[in-house]
Amino acid sequence: MKQIKEKLYLCSGLLAGFCILLITLLLLAQIVGRLFGFIVPSAEDFAGYALAASTFLGLAYTFREGGHIRVTLVIQRFSPVSRKWQEGVILGLSLALISYLSYSCAYMVYESYVYNEVSYGYIPVPLWIPQIPVAVGIIALNLAVLDALISLLKGKTPSYSEHESALELEEI
Repeated sequence: MKQIKEKLYLCSGLLAGFCILLITLLLLAQIVGRLFGFIVPSAEDFAGYALAASTFLGLAYTFREGGHIRVTLVIQRFSPVSRKWQEGVILGLSLALISYLSYSCAYMVYESYVYNEVSYGYIPVPLWIPQIPVAVGIIALNLAVLDALISLLKGKTPSYSEHESALELEEI
């Protein structure tokens, strides 16, 4: 099961990187197109969709790797017991908030599909298509936070905390 979770987070991160590459290629195509007198239809729209997808798909991978901003200056001063309690409360609140956000994003995709919403632009795109990576990314983050909370409750160190010592060495 752990290997499946790790592959999910890695795949999510790789897809986020692919979306950034796609943005680069779209912008490059626009630049070359202007030089030769043609436009790339809806390139801005597709770049925006790829930006949203890369942002949300990268959340779970970044969380697992300890890349999200944490106020470790304060957290390091806590005793191990109070730090565990503090992290448990924060992870519990995060799980509740992200679960609601996951539901809302999935429902947004469903509504866009049911009502056949399309984008405005040269190329009308059904909105549920670019909304799917947003929903998948936030659901993956939801699973990552749940996994971290379960690890903490079992007495293990959450994966994001394992990378803190490496980050501390980078600051020196």
